[in-house]
Amino acid sequence: MSDHERYDAVLLSLAQQMAGGVPELFDVLFGFLSRKTDFYTGGGVDQARSMVLGAFEKHGAAAFKQEEQKKREREAQAKRLEEARKLAEKKREEEEKAKEPGPSIVEVTDEEAAEFERKQKEKEAEEKKKDDKKEPSSDDEDEKEKKEAEGKITPNSGNGADMEKYCWTQTLNDVEVKIPMRVTFPLKSKDLIVEVNKKHLKVGIRGQPPIVDGPLRAEIKTDTSNWIIEDKKSVVITFEKLNNMEWWSYLVEGDPEINTQKVQPENSKLSDLDGETRQMVEKMMYDQRQKEMGLPTSEEKKKQDILKKFMTQHPEMDFSQAKFN
Repeated sequence: MSDHERYDAVLLSLAQQMAGGVPELFDVLFGFLSRKTDFYTGGGVDQARSMVLGAFEKHGAAAFKQEEQKKREREAQAKRLEEARKLAEKKREEEEKAKEPGPSIVEVTDEEAAEFERKQKEKEAEEKKKDDKKEPSSDDEDEKEKKEAEGKITPNSGNGADMEKYCWTQTLNDVEVKIPMRVTFPLKSKDLIVEVNKKHLKVGIRGQPPIVDGPLRAEIKTDTSNWIIEDKKSVVITFEKLNNMEWWSYLVEGDPEINTQKVQPENSKLSDLDGETRQMVEKMMYDQRQKEMGLPTSEEKKKQDILKKFMTQHPEMDFSQAKFN
């Protein structure tokens, strides 16, 4: 320990008591020298200033030298740490690489190769079969429609059917049934049995077997149903469908079915329908006319327009084999 270092504890304690820090410490020291010594007056102010500057430069140079040494030590330590990190990272990568399995070559027999090829072909055929099911062609749809129409009769002018004992017509909303009564006397309500239930219709002359008696095609609204005697010879019944978004294929179970694909929606009162239902009916009318003329339906036309637009945007692609289905 140098002679100066033995005073470090005293000076450090003194400095710690100075709230003003180093400036206050200087103020105390030079105040002490001015009060208790001839520091300023003994050799003159210039000599006193020279002594202060000499001590300042001496210890300042030592402080800078010490700081440079510490800086070099910090840089050397950081370099050693970086080299150690890189070395550890390299070692870890080598260990990971050593764990990875190398490429292997497995020899297969001709039988195994043939079996693999067979399974691949079966898989491709199965996928193609699924795709065909997902996207039926227009030919398939036409064939399906033909099969569905087999055995069905063509609707009458009112989109219903003319049966042996009665006839019926329909719109999307309503059904009307006209039943001629083969009697030789003027009909009165007391002569008839007319029962219009939610899903059952029964009509006949009292004391005789009913002319109509069976479950209806679908449920109806009984609160709006009504019937009248027309020309004193026929019974006319009208009622409203519960589901006004479908065409009935028959009136009562057991009747021959009509081909609803042949229904002419324009016979319905479009002005009585709500906006959404009217749009649906008009679309049905348009598609029906297009089919009869051998032209694309609205959905088919939409697909064609999309493909044409895509072709215009991508002239570099070959569409020579494209089909508008």
